[in-house]
Amino acid sequence: MRKHYIDNLRWLILLILIPYHTAMAWNAWEEPNYIFFHGNRLISSFIVFFSSFFMPLLFVLAGISTKYALQKRTSKEYTIERIKRLLVPFVFGTILLMPIMSYIAHRFNYSYSGGFLEHYKIFFTKFTDLTGADGGFSLGQFWFLLYLFIISILAVGIIKLFKKFGKKTEKLTPFWLVLLLGLPLPLFSDMLSIGGKSLVEYTYLFMLGYYVFTDENVVDKAEKNCWTLLVVGLVVTILNVYLFLWSGKEYDVLNTITKYVSEWVMIIALIGFGKRYLNFSGKVSNYMNKRSFLVYIYHFIWVVLFQYILHGMIGNHTLVLFVGTVILSYLITFVCCEISIRIPFLCFLTGKNSSEK
Repeated sequence: MRKHYIDNLRWLILLILIPYHTAMAWNAWEEPNYIFFHGNRLISSFIVFFSSFFMPLLFVLAGISTKYALQKRTSKEYTIERIKRLLVPFVFGTILLMPIMSYIAHRFNYSYSGGFLEHYKIFFTKFTDLTGADGGFSLGQFWFLLYLFIISILAVGIIKLFKKFGKKTEKLTPFWLVLLLGLPLPLFSDMLSIGGKSLVEYTYLFMLGYYVFTDENVVDKAEKNCWTLLVVGLVVTILNVYLFLWSGKEYDVLNTITKYVSEWVMIIALIGFGKRYLNFSGKVSNYMNKRSFLVYIYHFIWVVLFQYILHGMIGNHTLVLFVGTVILSYLITFVCCEISIRIPFLCFLTGKNSSEK
């Protein structure tokens, strides 16, 4: 039976990306961004709240999905599917969409006055901090597709090795030990890290999804304790936001602890919550599940474009800029999804099956 809660958790998380990336224009730690207005702690609280767990959860869900995919496909079939689903959209986004976002950033942040074609050359030759905020090369949201592709290919090899050497991977751990599996996460955070995104940490999370969260005993325990875990996770997450943004002091060690406790407890809590309350299918869930990947691909360019346009029209009105960008980005992103899903060539470029509508 299909695990509908995995699909529903995935598209619900991906919907967060539009307000999340919109909010980055006001990040209080002044991280370079395609559009940056000024620091705002209230808006930044939204970013910090979700940043500890929502992308890690996507890698865990990808690991779970891989377990079920490999029950229906050979390793070769799975690899071909990953190329079509991840690598092709990564190339498409990096070559065609990211130069536009970087161009807007160059104009907004550095008053660049050259044309787009001139900037297109700059994009592929200017390598600085990889944020794209200065008009240089950037992967934007497509880092996720690249990481997931690399991890998926690595996972096939790891799984084969485990099987070859007779590792018993079913029912790995009792639930109390599952809680402790988050302890190594800080150790991996700087390993093969690009822009603060650790390939080793996300590989670890992916493999935990594959081996741990496909164990029904683990998921049932997570479901049984989902409200307790969710309350603990929310308290720690809010504490992390307070320490990072509102305390007025630096608590580096405590912040690290709260960040990773939030990450791991919220992952377990949301999987348990999803199993209890989101394990269903219907018109809305089927619609969103078939378009969530396209939302991921298209959303960010519209966020950047609408922030640029609205700022030019109304100036520095934070509430209008934020709400207007979010609403317009949702609207036009779904318009793009509907157009894209009906054109076979765009389906290919974005990793979709043209029959999937």
